[in-house]
Amino acid sequence: MALLGKAALAMWWDMAEPARAEFEHWHAHEHFPERLGIPGFRRASRWRSADGGEGVFVLYELEDHGVLSSPDYLARLNAPTPWSTRMMPHHRNMVRSQCRVLDSRGGGMASHALALRLSPAPGGTEELRGALRALAAELCVQPGLAGLHLLRHESPAIAQTAEQKLRGLNDRYADWVLLACGYEAAAVAALSAGALAEARLVALGAASGSERGLYQLAYSAVPADVADAVL
Repeated sequence: MALLGKAALAMWWDMAEPARAEFEHWHAHEHFPERLGIPGFRRASRWRSADGGEGVFVLYELEDHGVLSSPDYLARLNAPTPWSTRMMPHHRNMVRSQCRVLDSRGGGMASHALALRLSPAPGGTEELRGALRALAAELCVQPGLAGLHLLRHESPAIAQTAEQKLRGLNDRYADWVLLACGYEAAAVAALSAGALAEARLVALGAASGSERGLYQLAYSAVPADVADAVL
């Protein structure tokens, strides 16, 4: 399996330009080391919107879904650092999906990504999953592309955390997440108008109304990369 583990935390938000420089400093040098120090967090990646806008996409790859309700993780979520407390209100329009990995093929990291938020049509869950699994096998070996990963949101049974309260609103979530990665921007972008276009997804069994964005990799780390970070 290309993604590291059987679960993932996929998040989107907007970060206004005046706060971006401090956000990136905090996220790389405090937040990533903090999260990757939690047992079960196996890799973290941050992506910026390919169009230069305010959009941010973050993916944490996890050992299993139980990490999302583990005492170590909840302790962090309910005791944010002073720097985190200052930065959390800048996370606007948060979408936060706590996922099981349904399928993962090809490379987990590449320089470009198309991230889609979608749902299966009523009664179409297995049809869509099977179609996307077959499509992944085809796409992963195409020029410029590297991997295709399908995630499904499943909320752990935990109360709203201190970090969520700092953001001011209940987080939205994506039912399913489809992440296509590649090493050529044009090849990844072409998926949105071709193999992963809205009409094609509906034909495969998805509900209409998918949301999508193109992203460039900004930073990625595994626990060993930040083990000596000074928080």
